[in-house]
Amino acid sequence: MNVNKIISRAKNSKFQLWLLNAGLQRMIPFNKPHNFRVIEIGDHHVKMMIPYVKRNFNHIRGLHACALATISEYATGFMLLTKLGFDTYRIIMQRMEMDYHYQGKTDAFAEFSVTQDWLEEQIIQPLNQHDSIVVQCQLKTFDSQGKHLTTGTIHWQIKKWAKVKTKVA
Repeated sequence: MNVNKIISRAKNSKFQLWLLNAGLQRMIPFNKPHNFRVIEIGDHHVKMMIPYVKRNFNHIRGLHACALATISEYATGFMLLTKLGFDTYRIIMQRMEMDYHYQGKTDAFAEFSVTQDWLEEQIIQPLNQHDSIVVQCQLKTFDSQGKHLTTGTIHWQIKKWAKVKTKVA
């Protein structure tokens, strides 16, 4: 499966977006029970949805804190790899910081965007001088009524696959 081709096509086609989501659920089975979905993807942004369904509830029927944290990790990591290249760079989450502002009682939406300038300044140029770097990606999640649910700051360690010393099984 050519992920880059599907991502490119998903920008303009609902069917290709559906295909992308189906592929992501197979490639990342940990997230499948949450039914996270990419609902919009552009050249420099991704918007994902966490549905307000029982499997994503906490004990008071609100969106679970861990599900909200996971979608923050998922959206930022997905956009970074989409822009940088799955075959060129390896990313590992180093740390996650979450601030919870409001209890989610509807579908929630996490949107993350990057610019080409940011990628050049924060990732590509520093990796020409260092084996690995850590970048912070901040993302806000809102419910369907526009209430600010969370602010997530995900710290990603990034390095070129050529610099990875451990073997992939």
